[in-house]
Amino acid sequence: MNAPALINFLTTYVRPVLDVGILAFLIYKTYQLLVMTDAVYLIRGLLILVAIYGAAFFLNLSTVTWIMNILAPGLVVGLAIILQPELRRIFIQLGRQSIIRQKSAARTSWIDAAVSAATYLAGKRRGALIVIARKVGLSSYIEKGIPLDAIISSSLLISVFEHDNPLHDGAAIISQGRLAAAGCFLPLSDQQDIRKTFGSRHRAALGIAEESDAVVLIASEETGALSLAYDSKLYYDLLPDEILERLRILFSEHSQRGQTSEVDNEP
Repeated sequence: MNAPALINFLTTYVRPVLDVGILAFLIYKTYQLLVMTDAVYLIRGLLILVAIYGAAFFLNLSTVTWIMNILAPGLVVGLAIILQPELRRIFIQLGRQSIIRQKSAARTSWIDAAVSAATYLAGKRRGALIVIARKVGLSSYIEKGIPLDAIISSSLLISVFEHDNPLHDGAAIISQGRLAAAGCFLPLSDQQDIRKTFGSRHRAALGIAEESDAVVLIASEETGALSLAYDSKLYYDLLPDEILERLRILFSEHSQRGQTSEVDNEP
């Protein structure tokens, strides 16, 4: 195939497919994020206004069309302001779609320590919220907590979430394989379909999973259940082994038994 024929093929067949495919992907991701929040009702209201405008235009309703033309610029600006949190989530989600997966050089010992601590705390009916950062930084939440920058151990995590510790009500944040801070407060999720029985701990876990690509490990104080939250979803009441497997897959790490570790995994 010569160059002109190749260019003609790309222009005629490949470009329309890419055009439609990219647009469909953006629409799907946008809807997927907006449907989880109250913003979906705003979108429905906007579609109703668009339908009214279209009917007024085709029926030649001059007064309605004139009013809609005046209101349109203000509606666009107002919608952008109202949907600012959702638009931020959309760009974060798009940033997560990495074509080339980077291999993580971090070791799995801190994963074992976090799961070991959460399992112990759940068995004692002590709540815990452990946030594990991935690519999206959590510096704004770390700065508002109590900085630690400590080597992770299950003993340290257990002591953070003891009832007599002033840090137990907040979240502990793990970043770059170290315990960056504790006593951190997270945004609450505004999803409408979350269980009404979930308290602020689970809502906060889901909230940070919506705002970033972090993975959150939750130990329930009420039920003793272990859960994970990531990619704007909450996976409730998982077994410790299942949590370990999911974390290792999410962080692209493979632990090796017998390898010397600087992390103590015993509660």
